[in-house]
Amino acid sequence: MGRFGLVNVKDSIGRIPKGSILLDPMAEKALSPQDSAKKGITVLDCSWEEIERVFPQIIQMKLQHRALPYLVAANPVNFGRPFKLTSAEAFAAAVYILGNKQQAEIIMSKFNWGHTFIELNHGPLEEYSMASNSKEILRIQNEYI
Repeated sequence: MGRFGLVNVKDSIGRIPKGSILLDPMAEKALSPQDSAKKGITVLDCSWEEIERVFPQIIQMKLQHRALPYLVAANPVNFGRPFKLTSAEAFAAAVYILGNKQQAEIIMSKFNWGHTFIELNHGPLEEYSMASNSKEILRIQNEYI
């Protein structure tokens, strides 16, 4: 995504914008349209081993930790698996849920399988993008699980 100028790549944790939304699969709150992305959306693009090293430092930062709701991967490695999204899929899902559908489509257009992600998840993404808060997101998610 950085190669296409779609994101600002930060080379250190200290450069993550304070107050940004951190996509965190362990967060207690689900991302919803109620959240504000004015400070940005932070997606960590690293291995699970790396995240175990980095996460304790990130926890101390003032970020909005949010989990993505149930979505199915379209990437070739994890196709059809729930919650196994690439960083690009996660970022596209977040901007879609926050109401930036066209931006999500632009992000996914950079990958030959990207349109499949939007197609596979169109129903849930639409419903999530119309939810009023995190609790409603969880209610909608439960219909798909």
